[in-house]
Amino acid sequence: MGRILACLMISLLMSACEQLGIPDPERRAAATEAEGRAIGSACRHAGRALEDCFALNPEAQKASVFEGWRTMNDYMTENNIVAVKPMIPPKLPADATADVQEADAPPETHAEDGSADTPLARLRNRSRAGESH
Repeated sequence: MGRILACLMISLLMSACEQLGIPDPERRAAATEAEGRAIGSACRHAGRALEDCFALNPEAQKASVFEGWRTMNDYMTENNIVAVKPMIPPKLPADATADVQEADAPPETHAEDGSADTPLARLRNRSRAGESH
């Protein structure tokens, strides 16, 4: 009777560790791995390049992201599944945002009056003048 009670108490105490907030490194590692594979799969399904996926998710483990991306790529190839175009633009990390904005910025030209002649400037000028686009 004493052994059964002791075993019951030990199992009860061990099960309460997570409820007390004591982290389980194995469970955390498994969750991180699964999240990385899910991110990689989603990136591939959305037609994103692997490098873009890494840049958009710098906190994810690259090995697990690659594994998810590769698995989804194989699945899509075998089943003739076409990538889905993402409808929401990606949120880039702050350091990557500046690089992308510089690379995507069109060369600035000027109109005859010396003002900037870019699509954004023309749109702003139209909205100020009350024109519809």
